[in-house]
Amino acid sequence: MQIIKSIQNRIYEIRGERVMLDFDLALLYEVETKVLNQAVKRNIKRFPDDFMFRLTQVEWESIRSQIVTASSETVDPSSQIVMISQNKRNVGITPYAFTEQGVAMLSGVVNSNKAINMNIAIMRAFVDVRKILLKQSNLNEQLTEIKERIGEHDVQLNELYDAMENLIDEKIAQLKWNDRQRIGFKIKE
Repeated sequence: MQIIKSIQNRIYEIRGERVMLDFDLALLYEVETKVLNQAVKRNIKRFPDDFMFRLTQVEWESIRSQIVTASSETVDPSSQIVMISQNKRNVGITPYAFTEQGVAMLSGVVNSNKAINMNIAIMRAFVDVRKILLKQSNLNEQLTEIKERIGEHDVQLNELYDAMENLIDEKIAQLKWNDRQRIGFKIKE
């Protein structure tokens, strides 16, 4: 379970996709980033744009600031290793981002026991993230439904209050009518 949490912390949302970066995957597969990227380049036909893309400089700066913030908040040794591997990185080249399908395709490219086992764990992490997001959207739907019901109840309560005020006003008018001073001839009996 700890490994899945660690993997979930390495899943980022970029361009509306949940992705993992090449250096994180290399760390998890226990290979160098360079080796991972070479394997991908040798099999580039397996990685269309919707499976893998290179980050823009702006996206990379944004992700990099998130990683630095996360690694300073935690004292996780693996995040320190990631920071060290990023420091060695050629700053002119941005990392590759792999979507869930791209990570699945990596299992056929990086073929070691560690990579296979880690790939299974990564797929489970993606599934867990999807489940969490589905639960969250379900909760949002329930909250919206509750708000609508409350709105309907407010309308119904206002109608009740108006009806009660009308009844009270009619009673008051009736009392005033009965208590009015009579005019005209008075007959003594």
